[in-house]
Amino acid sequence: MSQEKLSEFVASAAKEFDVPGVAVGVLVDGREIHASAGVTSVDNPLPVDDKTLFHLASVTKTFTATALMRLVSEGRVDLDAPVRRYVPELELADEDAAARITVLNLLNHTSGLDWNLIDTGEGDGSLAGFVAKMSELQMIAAPGARASYSQAGYNLAGRIVENITGLSFEKAMTSLVLEPAGLENTFFDLDEVFVRRFAAGHNRDQDGTLRPARPWRAWPAGERGNNPGGGVVSSVGDLLRWARFHLGTGEGVLPAEALRRMKEPTVELRGSTLGDAFGIGWFLREVDGVRTIGHGGSGNGQFAELLIVPERDFAVVSLANAGPEGYPFNQDVVRWALAHYLDVAEEDPEPVPFDEVRAREVAGRYENDAMNLDLATDGTRLTLGVGIKPEIRQASDADMPPDHAPAEMGFLPGDGAEYVITEGGLKGQRGFFTRDAGGKVTGVDLAGRLFTRARTAS
Repeated sequence: MSQEKLSEFVASAAKEFDVPGVAVGVLVDGREIHASAGVTSVDNPLPVDDKTLFHLASVTKTFTATALMRLVSEGRVDLDAPVRRYVPELELADEDAAARITVLNLLNHTSGLDWNLIDTGEGDGSLAGFVAKMSELQMIAAPGARASYSQAGYNLAGRIVENITGLSFEKAMTSLVLEPAGLENTFFDLDEVFVRRFAAGHNRDQDGTLRPARPWRAWPAGERGNNPGGGVVSSVGDLLRWARFHLGTGEGVLPAEALRRMKEPTVELRGSTLGDAFGIGWFLREVDGVRTIGHGGSGNGQFAELLIVPERDFAVVSLANAGPEGYPFNQDVVRWALAHYLDVAEEDPEPVPFDEVRAREVAGRYENDAMNLDLATDGTRLTLGVGIKPEIRQASDADMPPDHAPAEMGFLPGDGAEYVITEGGLKGQRGFFTRDAGGKVTGVDLAGRLFTRARTAS
């Protein structure tokens, strides 16, 4: 497919989703194709190009996992060892869990740690300071019992990197991964970012007006505690280079066997849009009979998506600077690229007809440490709304993304545990309900994260 067709599609999709600036890259048949549209910021506009820097948010986890695997391959870290071997200062709410969590539990999200620490309080903003606060974080399961996506777990993994290397996480990442992989346009340090062209995130006011998001990342400048789970900044060009690295032999960073191991399933995922399983740092997903690895990221008004098809030496990168529309824009780009370059079709599953009994059984409030998830039914349909907890939003000095308004969802065929969202900014997201031994619904998974049913539903 030509550069022209990709550019036409990207420009049209950016207009459809009303995203100010986007950058897309495709690696196919050994060559790279780039397409950009729009501007870096509605307030201070510059054209977006393949070198424009975007905050990649959780795509960072693929970098952190690669650094840990390098330390594993060098014999400096054991994946099956308890984290406390390398972070003896670790304290958690559950002492047994603190002693049992392994390095692999962090890298494949089976640690049992909740999503993240939301407010680390007054401190130095360091990763050590973040870890020192982890005793405040709720445990949602025993280590190894189930997968639930955890930013805190990856931040803790970053502390392993610091303690083993004796360097700051950011300096260690540069020497372990970024420099040897040839990533010259990938950074953690905002001083490096702000002397280059970068995209500003945007959130939408209630009247639909887009405004630049503050802080630029999802946390204030100087706060480094979330860098291992979501701090990296990069461009389409460098992300395609990162994809080439993971399609290669690991030269200069990892043995080929360690690189291959990252792409192998370590724990299955049920009913998740993110994938069928976690590898090490990657979501593993089969699309139309083709195996893929990938990771997405959502920051403050910025969204990133990286998908790799190892057996076809193919990759697609999509970056967008507005929320929540950046997410569906990226999903459309990935689907278009798979269809047009590989003849691989991805389609959302069809829900079964509305069932009022099932709907009333699951209706109520579910929550994790940061967000409320509300399921409601009016007797004709079931809706799901997601919002940041009001007390967290009120206490924060930073702008926060808008909540997701209630959107229709439906149960999928089978035992009634799995569902799909059929409209809105989360359209296509899948998840499932969990039950206790008596059959009562106790939780719901969305975007790989467990939300526990509140004691008093609203």
